[in-house]
Amino acid sequence: MKKYSIALMFILIAMLVSCEDVIDVEVPTASPRLVVEASINWEKGTTGNNQTIKLSTSTPYFDTTIENAVTSATVKVTNVSTNTEYVFTNQNNGIYSITNFVPVIDDIYALEVVYNGETYTATETLKSVPEINMVEQSLEGGFDDDVLDVTIFFDDPADEENYYLVRFLEEGDSRLILETLSDEFVNGNEIDIFFEKDRDEEDDQEEFNPGDNVMITLVGISERFYNYSDLLIEQYDSGGDPFSTTPAEIKGNCINETNTDNYAFGFFRLSEIQTINYTFE
Repeated sequence: MKKYSIALMFILIAMLVSCEDVIDVEVPTASPRLVVEASINWEKGTTGNNQTIKLSTSTPYFDTTIENAVTSATVKVTNVSTNTEYVFTNQNNGIYSITNFVPVIDDIYALEVVYNGETYTATETLKSVPEINMVEQSLEGGFDDDVLDVTIFFDDPADEENYYLVRFLEEGDSRLILETLSDEFVNGNEIDIFFEKDRDEEDDQEEFNPGDNVMITLVGISERFYNYSDLLIEQYDSGGDPFSTTPAEIKGNCINETNTDNYAFGFFRLSEIQTINYTFE
């Protein structure tokens, strides 16, 4: 009886191995597009003179070997309110930088990128951000009373529409957590936003522990960037969900004035920000 059982086991194993066929999936590709990473961040308490803009081209999804830095463009930002021009210096590695930028709250700025004989433009307003009043940790502010969380508090200005982006990054962790917030239902009140991590056995993520350090950045953003960020976060969070909608290209505010069909990816944003490093006790 044992002999028959052993023989049957080997037959089943052979059948399973023979059923492992390699399936080549043909993934559609598209021509490379310009990718504009133009986030002008004015940290509270600084002059905001030092700014950088990164340019690259899109690459096939599964290709990690293509060098896609754009090193042959010209980049200029103009303060539309004063007609002051800021020409960014090409660092020949995809980074374009400047050391004399002057940020002015509520002024309108225009970006111009010339690349491959085509001109890309975008326009945005530099948005302010409130002071962070307080940062505190607790076991009660989040979803799990056994897990440490951290909360920031700030006062939303009254009688105006405001939009915020909050970035959480734990020291030693490459995953940036993003949250967006509109003051539609909390206008003029103190706002609190918390961050909590749950243990995840699949990627070795642990909850916060005493001694852990997290960098928290509060960013003032426009309504258009708020909507853009919401779509990006929604698509990222739904990755792997069989019931989620099919991801689609999300266009930013960069327009190709020469050839509208050859649009760019990315966004031109100008924000006042405040960054706080918090260490759990």
